[in-house]
Order: sequence, then C-alpha cells, then structure tokens
Amino acid sequence: MAQSFKTAPRLRAPSAPLPSAQSSKHVLRRGGRVQALSEHVGAALRQFDDKSILITGGTGSFGRRLVDTLLRHSRARRVIVFSRDEYKQYEMQQSLVPLGLDRMRFFIGDVRDADRLELATRSVDFIVHAAALKQVPAAEYNPFECIRTNVSGAENVVRAALRNNVPRVIALSTDKAANPINLYGASKLASDKIFIAGNNLAGSSGTRFAVVRYGNVVGSRGSVIPLYKKLIADGAEYLPVTDKRMTRFWITLQHGVNFVITSLGLMYGGEIFVPKIPSMRITDLAKALAPNLPVKIVGIRPGEKLHEVMITDDDSRQTLELDDRYVIEPSFAWWQRDRYDTTGATPVAEGFRFASDINSDWLDAARLKALIAEAT
Repeated sequence: MAQSFKTAPRLRAPSAPLPSAQSSKHVLRRGGRVQALSEHVGAALRQFDDKSILITGGTGSFGRRLVDTLLRHSRARRVIVFSRDEYKQYEMQQSLVPLGLDRMRFFIGDVRDADRLELATRSVDFIVHAAALKQVPAAEYNPFECIRTNVSGAENVVRAALRNNVPRVIALSTDKAANPINLYGASKLASDKIFIAGNNLAGSSGTRFAVVRYGNVVGSRGSVIPLYKKLIADGAEYLPVTDKRMTRFWITLQHGVNFVITSLGLMYGGEIFVPKIPSMRITDLAKALAPNLPVKIVGIRPGEKLHEVMITDDDSRQTLELDDRYVIEPSFAWWQRDRYDTTGATPVAEGFRFASDINSDWLDAARLKALIAEAT
C-alpha cells in the first residue's frame, strides 16, 4: 500500500526578484545603523505568529542573529535557545534585555542527549538545527566527538521532532558537505541524509524536514576575516594564505538568517536549499583588507579544499533554479516534481555545478567591504 503524506501549508515563493531592501518597511536596528529586511522576508516571518521556535546551538553566531530577528520582527509566542554553555546563555540573556525576555526560554542541553532534546521540543512548532562542531582541523583530530555531535546529534533531533510531532524542521548544512574530503564535511553530509530521510520516517504525521546549505559567513567566529583584521591591528608583517588558488563562497550572517526563514516558508519536506551567493579568491580578500601587506603561502591545512562546491553535477538532475536560490529536490518516489512550477522555477542544465571557482558572481574589494560593514 502506498504511503500517504500530509503537506503543511506553505508560503508562495516570489515569481519575480525580491524587492530591494530600500523599499522594505521591515528594518533591523543594530549598533545605531538601520538594516532593511526585504518584504518577502517580512512576509515569511508571519509563519511564526503565535508559534514556538527552538534553535539548537542557539548561542552561536547564527542563533544569536536569528533570535534577534525573531524578537524584533515576528509575533512568535516562544523562542527557545537550546545549547550546552551556561555562560553563553547568561551573556545572551543580558544582551537581549532591551528587546524583552518574556518570550525567551533557555534550555541547557546537548544534542547528544536524546532525552533532554525530546523534553525541550515538546509543544514546539519549528526547529532550526544549528548545533554542530564546525572547525575542520578540530574534526580531523577529534573524529569521535565530531560524529557524536554532527551525526548522532542529527538523529536525536529527528527522533525528538517525530516523537513530539513538530511540524517543520530545518537543518543548517555547509558547502563542505558536497563532495566532502574532510570529516566535518562527511559528517554534515551524513546529517543532511538523516534529515532528508526523516520525511520517509514521518509518513503521514505531518512532520517535515529540509536542509539549507551555504558557504562561509562573513565575520563569524572561525572566519578568516576576523583573523586577518586582528593580524592587521596587531601590526603583522604579512597575511597567511594556505594556497594562492583557493576560493570560497561568502554570505553575511543576516542573509543566512533570512535565507533560513524564507526556506522554512517554501519547504514541502526533503529539499536542500542553496542560496545564490558570490565567491572570492582568498588572495584577493587579503589584498582588499590590507593592500600594502604581502601574503605568505603557508600550506593547506588537514582536510582543507582548494574550492568549495554546493551543488555537484550529479545533483543537477534534481536541481531547480529560482531567482535567489537553487532547490535540490529529493529522490523520493512520492515527491511531486511539479510542486515548484508556480514559483517560476526552472530545471538547471544536466551537468550544472555550483562551485566557488566557476561562480558567475565574484566579490571585488568594494563589495567585500560593504559585506563586512553590513556584518558589523
């Protein structure tokens, strides 16, 4: 007998390019500056009206910005931070006092702890899974810990969502999960597969899982940009570059948060959403930040790639292109291939590959500085 599936209500994707930030009525005020949210993001935020959202790894860079956005611009009933560091939770609570803490909940817990996670996800409507061990060298040298957090933790999130009938779950992935050569990327690929397969396990329960995959976040912890800025401030004689050919995708933290919010509104369950974002050579990045400093080639670190890939040529057969993103559709027998027809989505050419070295959109020094200014 064929398995039946419920489809959760969803937001309609824009059939035209998203409105410019300047035309938006939704603004973020941070550090005395105004940052605009597009009208589409503002519309997507309405899906959280009177709902509860739980964010694993909620005290990280992404979690903090997502919470800030939700408190400022959504009518969410509860925003739950689930993380394992009590001091970071304390610091976060203090920083959120001006926005009000009445809707905030803080749970100490680890995604490795299935029982605690199941308790935290009761009566939750959305889960955003951001908890992970993300440092490539650390994962290479601590493989057991990486697997416990990134793979077993993903399984625990899926099980907790299924047991508590959480309607929608979206997991943050990475460009390193496509054609991985390091353990971090391989663990996130396994995590992606677990979340996508969760839709099969859910059956007709209504719980749906999807994944977002994007590149390096400008200004986040562990990014090369804060490292370079510190070296410059400390009077360094050169900036280290692991290989002069190296390229990376770049996205701002707010763009990543907005992308997750809109992907939650678009998802049917089983998709991997990939934003259209620019690339930059690391040597060009170093020169843009310090034009008068030389670069020194120091050699590739364990598990490091020359270029990153977000859509492989094998994925191209199941990839659709929208105005601002790509959607990798699942290969489920029950998946309806015409679901995105009303969005104006078109299939990419077979053999299409979205990689940082062959991207059509490249950052120059002016655009990079604008992104850094936006991120601070």
